[in-house]
Amino acid sequence: MIRALKTAATGMSAQQLNVDNIANNLANINTTGFKRSKVEFQDLFYQTAKVPGRIAGQGVAAPSSLEIGYGTAPVATQKIFSEGEILPTSNPLDLAINGDGFFRITLADGSYAYTRDGAFKLSGDGRIVTTDGEPMDPEISIPEGSTGIVVARDGTVSVTIGNEIDPQEVGTLEIVRFINPAGLKAIGRNLLVESPASGDPIPGTAGLEGYGDIYQGYLETSNVEIVEEMVNMIVAQRAYEINSKAIKTSDEMLAQVNNLGR
Repeated sequence: MIRALKTAATGMSAQQLNVDNIANNLANINTTGFKRSKVEFQDLFYQTAKVPGRIAGQGVAAPSSLEIGYGTAPVATQKIFSEGEILPTSNPLDLAINGDGFFRITLADGSYAYTRDGAFKLSGDGRIVTTDGEPMDPEISIPEGSTGIVVARDGTVSVTIGNEIDPQEVGTLEIVRFINPAGLKAIGRNLLVESPASGDPIPGTAGLEGYGDIYQGYLETSNVEIVEEMVNMIVAQRAYEINSKAIKTSDEMLAQVNNLGR
């Protein structure tokens, strides 16, 4: 009975973490470029009382085993990098990647981070930066007196300066891909950093060789599906209740054992 108590407790703990993850997904339903995640579980070790294939009576091999498991444990949170809906904003500094890839950002310590959040701004010195003021890489500056900013599908950034008719090219946005984007480490603020699991960043030109196109005046929404997350929450809640019922049943059985000598 003690084993049943501990086994059911692992199930309750696992489902609590599952609900925590679902809550985080739902909390970020309006977060630009957010990618939902799912929790993955594994069963724990088993106590084997009888091994399969053992020789039973009259020299016959037993076709099955007698094994008792010790519950479950969460082993990973897998980010799902399906695309969110791309919605128009009419803001020339709002950029969305239609397809594979990330924008590369230079952090304050000189390291790089990656994001699908294309809600960029202009800093006081004319640089294109994130909401937190971190510049894009490669860095792009908009000259003073520019009257229009145009970002082509391939990432080329052009501006119109003063009364000039012909636009002037000021830089090109690079798109970065990873062999395993699910291996990127989330650090908050819509930013991801590379890890040994993600592989090295692979920069390229938007719209070429599998890299996504850049859409100016659009933003990618979160890929969280409310209905799916609500269904997942109900399933997790029922699983939690069933495990708590197993604990209650085991406790009642232990109480009956304790009362046998009375």
